[in-house]
Amino acid sequence: MSLSQLQALESEHVVPTYARAPVEFVRGEGARLWDDEGHEYLDFLCGISVTNVGHCHPDVVRAVSEQVARLEHVGNLFYTEPAMRLAARLADRSLGGKVFFTNSGAESVEAAIKLVRRARAGGEVVVVEGAFHGRTYGALSATPQETKQAPFAPLVPGFVVVPKDPGALRAAVTERTAAVLLEPVQGETGVWPLSEELLSAARAACDQVGAALVFDEIQCGMGRTGTLWAYEQTGVVPDAMALAKALGSGLPIGALVTGERLADVLRPGDGVRAVRARGLMAAIDVDDAPGLVRRALLEQRLVLNATGPQTARFLPPLVVGASEIDEALRRVRALLDP
Repeated sequence: MSLSQLQALESEHVVPTYARAPVEFVRGEGARLWDDEGHEYLDFLCGISVTNVGHCHPDVVRAVSEQVARLEHVGNLFYTEPAMRLAARLADRSLGGKVFFTNSGAESVEAAIKLVRRARAGGEVVVVEGAFHGRTYGALSATPQETKQAPFAPLVPGFVVVPKDPGALRAAVTERTAAVLLEPVQGETGVWPLSEELLSAARAACDQVGAALVFDEIQCGMGRTGTLWAYEQTGVVPDAMALAKALGSGLPIGALVTGERLADVLRPGDGVRAVRARGLMAAIDVDDAPGLVRRALLEQRLVLNATGPQTARFLPPLVVGASEIDEALRRVRALLDP
């Protein structure tokens, strides 16, 4: 398919949120890319700090291929080894607390906002000028850039914007502050490292009032600055850290890593749940849905989940066969019949 054909498809079917350059990349290796006409490029953008180990690194290709061939996805309601191992590795190599996985950097920031407001209900979040934390509503509200915020107002309240000045930041942090949210190196506004004086002032101000210091290392983390985490060069350790981008080398993953103090602040149910609908989305109402779901898993080897205390949900794959549906119903009846 030619570039002009791709542009025609984009014009007709893609929401116009990006101004794409007139180049189609078709292959990558290491620090180089090739377009559809065979021209070679040096890639000094890395998908905006995503492919930190280069394009198609053989270890990444091997790991992804082996995992996708074995198991793609089962959700967060069950154990899988890679997720548990990655959580341990991230925590051990950084803040020593726990990890909440997300699908993107913006989601990691949203999780951080929820974390600090769960720890201090209704608290304010202090951010600095020139920051960029994402485009979802909470993350956008933490991004004090008029051109990005204005079209989507009103935004989430409770964000306090200050200059990149230690004194101004100290003055803004009060007993009402839930957190100070900072990028150790501001990336989207032109690569501006925050001074160690500013970071130290944020740490001291948070400690004084019991607020959390959160670093957004979505762009500057994962080795981008010469150490695994940018904060390691500053002498200032945050209470939590938002990650994404190079964590997945192009695959959709993010993470919120906490220190020990905030490790158990978020609780079961603080995520998002679905509701019943139709087709191959079905639910039944029972007296003890969580108990039924657990028995279905352990006694009948049937994977369901409970969306509440009285609702068990069924979401089979769209390729499920009629005989498999009959078998699932048989297993449920075995649990429900006295």
